[in-house]
Amino acid sequence: MPKKIFIVEDEAIVALEIARSIEKLGYECVGMAADYGKAVRDIKEKVPDLVVIDIMLRGEKNGIDIAREISRDPGNIPFVYLTSVTDEKWMRAAIATEPVGYLLKPFRREELQSTLLLAFRKQEKQERPAEAMSAVMEEKERIVLGYGYFYERKIDRVFFEDRHLPLGSKERKLLRLLLDAGGKVVPFQNLEELIWEGQPVSDSTLRTLIYRLKTKLDPRLIETVPRLGCRLVCNRAEKYFSEKRTDA
Repeated sequence: MPKKIFIVEDEAIVALEIARSIEKLGYECVGMAADYGKAVRDIKEKVPDLVVIDIMLRGEKNGIDIAREISRDPGNIPFVYLTSVTDEKWMRAAIATEPVGYLLKPFRREELQSTLLLAFRKQEKQERPAEAMSAVMEEKERIVLGYGYFYERKIDRVFFEDRHLPLGSKERKLLRLLLDAGGKVVPFQNLEELIWEGQPVSDSTLRTLIYRLKTKLDPRLIETVPRLGCRLVCNRAEKYFSEKRTDA
């Protein structure tokens, strides 16, 4: 049977587009809601396998409030956030509810498919043992980021367990810069200069790039230090680069 997905989105056109995309990907859309009350009531009644929740909704309560409410249910229905918000305060509040994925607006169908596949994989907790993973990537060529994520440096790709996670060119460049820093904070100014090669960009452009990378990986892997910069929270990667510098 196809996985059942419920959509919480207050823009009707966006909700219908997500529903069509979900069905084309082989899933079943079991309902839609545009506000807190209907969403909570219908989700508890239909018990979907996954809920896609827009963070910003009209009304007093938002998508994070919905996530908190359905998380209280013993069934523990997993959810993915859909959002255009890149504010750090909202990001922290969203992370605290422990979603299984994020999707940043505007998105392509390929991004939706990848997010749903990873979300179901995380929820099922079918992590492959280290012995099986070695058949996918050799240990000496692999940097363990944590939470099931790996970076294959030779081909410049990120994997969740054994599944390739598509990243844009600037997202990959940002990740490489954070990896090279070995866990140290990289100032925002340095990131702007290195990623855009000296071309002027707005603060929101860099903030959006950092947010996109956070949402495609596990948000706990990247820490943003307000008014300073960001760093990769990854002891294994830090150890790897420390050994690399020692060998040099």
